[in-house]
Amino acid sequence: MKRRTFLKGLARLTGLGALTGLYTWQIEPFWLEFVKRDLPIQHLPAELEGLTLMQISDMHVGNRFDWHFIINSFEKARRFEPDFVVYTGDYISYKDEQQFEQLEEVLRHAVKGKLGTIGILGNHDYGIDWAQNEVAARVVQLLGQAGIQVLRNAQATIEGLNFIGFDDYWATNFHPNKVMRHYQSKQANVLLCHNPDVCDLEVWNGYQGWILSGHTHGGQCKAPFLTPPMLPVKNKRYTSGEIDLEDGRRLYINRALGHLWQVRFMVRPEITVFTLKRG
Repeated sequence: MKRRTFLKGLARLTGLGALTGLYTWQIEPFWLEFVKRDLPIQHLPAELEGLTLMQISDMHVGNRFDWHFIINSFEKARRFEPDFVVYTGDYISYKDEQQFEQLEEVLRHAVKGKLGTIGILGNHDYGIDWAQNEVAARVVQLLGQAGIQVLRNAQATIEGLNFIGFDDYWATNFHPNKVMRHYQSKQANVLLCHNPDVCDLEVWNGYQGWILSGHTHGGQCKAPFLTPPMLPVKNKRYTSGEIDLEDGRRLYINRALGHLWQVRFMVRPEITVFTLKRG
């Protein structure tokens, strides 16, 4: 190969690498996608068919990226005028009490459902080592002030649709049996669980229906046709999107709105907009 040809090729590769780096750092992390899907639910009341349920997950408000992106995303999300909104955990990336001030500002713009707004906690909402109960309590307080009902191993029925919420698997208050002992299969149920690894535990008491999760961020970076190299789950099948668990349960993993670190490649941030259907 001639020296000039080699240098031209090297320059092209260098330029391509620089563009790719810029894209993964400054473009895709803020290129929000609204994913629209049907959500067929057994025993759904007829009057709820066609209504919308919006899932928002993993905001990670903190110092690792410009959290005003979350506020801007909420402004776009409100245009859908959702009937129900569910938040599936990790509202903050906790370092110190500044995150409470940041979260309070973000929650002034929170998207809320016309009929109801439900949330659960994620591991990051428990602070350092997922063990600071006082951090979780403060997050719950701020969510409540913003009109978001937090389910901690509990359930709530709104207009005939029953929401079951687990507390976080890795944190200090994971007691799903407290709520699953009361599971009623004849209700219209949607279950919220931050970490999808819980799907492989013996805690379900015959549950049939949808499980809405987050936690994985889809890996944040993914090469084409390959599993993301970094997934914070034991079961590497649990990446993102819809997964049939082949036992009457169907799992949906949201790719996250925020980021642990400001880098994404082929895994755009997501807000999911479900249309309720009678299953």
